[in-house]
Amino acid sequence: MTHATQSSHDHGPAQRRLQDLREPTRQLRRLVPEVYDGFLKMSRSALVEGALSTKHKELIALALGVSEHCEGCIVYHARGAARAGATEQEVAEALGVAVLLGGGPAASDYAPRALQAFTEFAGDGRAQ
Repeated sequence: MTHATQSSHDHGPAQRRLQDLREPTRQLRRLVPEVYDGFLKMSRSALVEGALSTKHKELIALALGVSEHCEGCIVYHARGAARAGATEQEVAEALGVAVLLGGGPAASDYAPRALQAFTEFAGDGRAQ
Protein backbone atom coordinates (compact mmCIF):
# COMPACT_ATOMS: atom_id res chain seq x y z
CA MET A 1 0.00 0.00 0.00
CA THR A 2 1.39 3.40 -0.87
CA HIS A 3 1.26 6.39 1.39
CA ALA A 4 -1.18 8.10 -0.96
CA THR A 5 -3.71 5.30 -0.52
CA GLN A 6 -3.45 5.04 3.26
CA SER A 7 -6.23 6.59 5.28
CA SER A 8 -5.48 8.62 8.39
CA HIS A 9 -6.41 5.50 10.41
CA ASP A 10 -3.99 3.16 8.63
CA HIS A 11 -0.55 2.72 10.05
CA GLY A 12 2.58 1.34 8.51
CA PRO A 13 4.78 -1.11 10.40
CA ALA A 14 6.81 1.62 12.11
CA GLN A 15 3.69 3.41 13.36
CA ARG A 16 2.29 0.09 14.58
CA ARG A 17 5.54 -0.64 16.44
CA LEU A 18 5.33 2.74 18.18
CA GLN A 19 1.71 1.97 19.09
CA ASP A 20 2.71 -1.46 20.44
CA LEU A 21 5.36 0.14 22.65
CA ARG A 22 3.25 3.05 23.90
CA GLU A 23 1.27 1.46 26.74
CA PRO A 24 3.98 -0.90 28.09
CA THR A 25 6.37 2.06 28.15
CA ARG A 26 3.83 4.22 29.99
CA GLN A 27 3.24 1.44 32.51
CA LEU A 28 6.95 0.99 33.18
CA ARG A 29 7.44 4.76 33.36
CA ARG A 30 4.71 4.96 36.04
CA LEU A 31 6.51 2.26 38.05
CA VAL A 32 10.03 3.74 37.78
CA PRO A 33 9.52 7.42 36.93
CA GLU A 34 12.97 8.50 38.08
CA VAL A 35 14.61 6.08 35.63
CA TYR A 36 12.57 7.37 32.70
CA ASP A 37 12.97 11.00 33.72
CA GLY A 38 16.74 10.49 33.78
CA PHE A 39 16.72 8.64 30.47
CA LEU A 40 14.59 11.31 28.77
CA LYS A 41 16.82 14.08 30.10
CA MET A 42 19.90 12.26 28.81
CA SER A 43 18.23 11.62 25.46
CA ARG A 44 17.28 15.26 24.99
CA SER A 45 20.78 16.36 26.03
CA ALA A 46 22.47 13.91 23.67
CA LEU A 47 20.39 15.02 20.68
CA VAL A 48 20.59 18.79 21.15
CA GLU A 49 22.23 20.89 18.43
CA GLY A 50 25.94 21.31 18.99
CA ALA A 51 29.06 20.69 16.92
CA LEU A 52 26.91 17.96 15.35
CA SER A 53 23.40 18.81 14.23
CA THR A 54 20.39 17.04 15.67
CA LYS A 55 19.89 15.50 12.24
CA HIS A 56 23.36 13.96 12.27
CA LYS A 57 22.88 12.74 15.82
CA GLU A 58 19.58 11.08 14.85
CA LEU A 59 21.34 9.41 11.91
CA ILE A 60 24.03 8.09 14.28
CA ALA A 61 21.35 6.85 16.69
CA LEU A 62 19.47 5.16 13.84
CA ALA A 63 22.63 3.40 12.66
CA LEU A 64 23.39 2.31 16.22
CA GLY A 65 19.84 1.01 16.59
CA VAL A 66 20.43 -1.17 13.52
CA SER A 67 23.79 -2.32 14.87
CA GLU A 68 22.22 -3.18 18.23
CA HIS A 69 19.20 -4.89 16.61
CA CYS A 70 16.87 -2.66 18.61
CA GLU A 71 13.50 -2.32 16.88
CA GLY A 72 12.30 0.38 19.27
CA CYS A 73 15.47 2.41 18.71
CA ILE A 74 15.04 2.04 14.96
CA VAL A 75 11.50 3.39 14.86
CA TYR A 76 12.12 6.18 17.36
CA HIS A 77 15.24 7.40 15.58
CA ALA A 78 13.80 6.90 12.09
CA ARG A 79 11.03 9.25 13.20
CA GLY A 80 13.62 11.56 14.77
CA ALA A 81 15.66 11.63 11.55
CA ALA A 82 12.54 12.46 9.55
CA ARG A 83 11.61 15.21 12.01
CA ALA A 84 15.15 16.60 11.81
CA GLY A 85 14.96 16.86 8.02
CA ALA A 86 17.19 13.96 6.99
CA THR A 87 16.94 12.88 3.38
CA GLU A 88 16.48 9.33 2.18
CA GLN A 89 20.04 9.38 0.81
CA GLU A 90 21.47 10.52 4.16
CA VAL A 91 19.60 7.74 5.92
CA ALA A 92 20.76 5.21 3.33
CA GLU A 93 24.40 6.22 3.79
CA ALA A 94 24.15 6.05 7.58
CA LEU A 95 22.59 2.62 7.23
CA GLY A 96 25.44 1.64 4.93
CA VAL A 97 27.84 2.27 7.80
CA ALA A 98 25.61 0.18 10.07
CA VAL A 99 25.77 -2.65 7.52
CA LEU A 100 29.57 -2.38 7.46
CA LEU A 101 29.70 -2.97 11.20
CA GLY A 102 26.61 -5.15 11.59
CA GLY A 103 27.13 -7.63 8.75
CA GLY A 104 24.39 -9.96 7.57
CA PRO A 105 21.72 -9.18 10.19
CA ALA A 106 22.06 -5.46 9.49
CA ALA A 107 22.12 -5.93 5.71
CA SER A 108 19.27 -8.39 5.43
CA ASP A 109 16.92 -7.33 8.20
CA TYR A 110 17.48 -4.28 10.39
CA ALA A 111 18.80 -1.71 7.88
CA PRO A 112 16.00 -2.35 5.35
CA ARG A 113 13.44 -2.03 8.15
CA ALA A 114 15.09 1.18 9.29
CA LEU A 115 14.86 2.64 5.79
CA GLN A 116 11.24 1.52 5.57
CA ALA A 117 10.47 3.20 8.91
CA PHE A 118 12.18 6.44 7.86
CA THR A 119 10.32 6.45 4.55
CA GLU A 120 7.06 5.90 6.39
CA PHE A 121 7.63 8.76 8.81
CA ALA A 122 9.08 11.13 6.19
CA GLY A 123 6.34 10.45 3.67
CA ASP A 124 3.13 10.42 5.62
CA GLY A 125 3.41 13.63 7.61
CA ARG A 126 3.11 11.84 10.96
CA ALA A 127 6.74 12.45 11.89
CA GLN A 128 5.75 15.85 13.21
